[in-house]
Parts: sequence; structure tokens; C-alpha cells
Amino acid sequence: MLHILYTFLIFSLFWLTAVAHPQPTSSSLSAEPTVESPHTPVLNEANWNKYFHEPGGHEPGEDDRLGHYDIRYFHGLVSLEERTETLTHMVRAYLTIFEKLGLETWIAHGTLLGWWWNGKVSKIDRCPLCLRLNQGKILPWDWDVDTQVSDATLSYIASHHNWTTHEYTTEDKQFRRIYLLDVNPWSRQRDPGDGANIIDARWIDTTNGLYIDITGLSEVYPEQKPGMWSCKNFHDYQVRDLYPMRESLFEGVPARIPYAYDQILLEEYRAQALVNITHEGYFTTFLRGRCLTDSRIDISGMKM
Repeated sequence: MLHILYTFLIFSLFWLTAVAHPQPTSSSLSAEPTVESPHTPVLNEANWNKYFHEPGGHEPGEDDRLGHYDIRYFHGLVSLEERTETLTHMVRAYLTIFEKLGLETWIAHGTLLGWWWNGKVSKIDRCPLCLRLNQGKILPWDWDVDTQVSDATLSYIASHHNWTTHEYTTEDKQFRRIYLLDVNPWSRQRDPGDGANIIDARWIDTTNGLYIDITGLSEVYPEQKPGMWSCKNFHDYQVRDLYPMRESLFEGVPARIPYAYDQILLEEYRAQALVNITHEGYFTTFLRGRCLTDSRIDISGMKM
């Protein structure tokens, strides 16, 4: 009888210890570093391995604007004026500092489209000098900036510049920011995986959480697709369409542009994106070879 009672007591003690100190499970693990922030996300089974988190904007019915902030530095939606100011200085700082660090990067996706509309001279766009003299700008309805790097550059950033902060101050001392360069630990996995970590790195404004998405390009399938570089979001590029890079200006600072930018934009956005002069209430016109995008014209009642 005493032996049975002793066994029962030992089992009860073991059970209480297990309840008080539960073992970790896959749903409680995260690749995220420890960050002192009041906005640390609550992970669940669907996103336990996702590295970058946003305050929302991904589910039907949510405010899409929430998907353009890093949750660690999110303090609420910013005004249109602050968004424009933030993105403008953020891309200037990014391009300038990457150049100083010797890191090759170039603008992509909607940011490249903004350069095309605002910086390209249609009749002489094959002239490298003309590309450099005419600068591009961020599209006024864009909420973030997209850039790309090679997988070699991405690996170097991860090894030498990950989790580094960079201070930026304008010449007139009126605008000052600190940016975080954060590399996703899943960036070394070059296939899409489960799709939770298609963004390889971010350049984040630590004041309000707006960011630049940085994606790496790799020759993922050299045997099946030789000479084809791909990102984890299923965008494919022939190396000959990327290089040699063109030099231009974007938001007032030097920027690299893929060689066959026109073909890249056509494949991603189709021809309408290069000819349609209206979008989300904005009206775009050409004037003396320049593209002016004006939000002051209300086109909501116009028939197209």
C-alpha cells in the first residue's frame, strides 16, 4: 500500500512540474530577435515562422495601408504628407548609404514604374546620359519602396550589416531619421517555401515603421533555367535584362536601373501601366518630355 501511495505522489509531482513549465512547441517558436517594442506580435499556427510582421492589411476587409508598416515601430497611420516625406527621404538615405557601403542595389516593381513615369525621356531613353539627367520619383499613391539585390550582395549584407542602424540628416538639419537594416534569417533559403518569408530584408524607418522591401535574386534552378534569376515571389529575370545596369537619378540621388527596364515593366504590369494616364484619382500628363503626376485634379466623375 505504501509503495502504491509513493508511486502516486511521484507521478503527481511530475505532472505538476510539467504543467508549470510546459515544453516549447512549434507554435511558440519564432525566428524574430528580441526587440524592445510594445508592438511585439502574437504568433499563431499560421505565421509562427514569419519573420517580418505588420499590424494588419492582409486579410479581406482590413485596411491595406496597415500592411506597409513594420509592427515593431508602428504608432498609428501617418498622414499623406508624412508618408510622402518619409518615403522620399528613406529612399534617398537607402540609395546613398548603400552606395557608400559598396552594396549594389536597384529599384524594382512599383518604384521602377514611378521612375519610368517621372524620369524617363520617351524619345531618347536609350541614352545613358539622358537617363542620368532626368530623375524619377515615387508614385504618389505608393505606400512603400521596392528594391532588389543579387543573392551574393544579400549574403554579404546578412554577414556584415545585419541589424545595423544608419543615421540620416538633411543638409538643412530639418529632417533626421535612424534606419534599421534588418535581414530575414530565412533569406538564405532561396525558394519560396511556405510563402511567409518572401521579403529578404528591410530598410525600416524607426520613427513610424514605414519601410523599403529588399528582395534578393538568385539562379534558383540553374539546370532547368540557366541564366534566369528569381525572387521568392515568383518574379523571373534574364541576367541580360538586368545587366549592364543603367545609371539614373531617383528622388534626387544616383540610382541603378535594370538595363531592359521597359521589357521588365511590360512583363510585370502589361502595356496599360505604361500608357494609362489615370490611377486612383491621379491624372498624369507629359510636359516638355517630363511626366507630371498631379493629385489636385478630381477625375472621379470623368468617363474613361
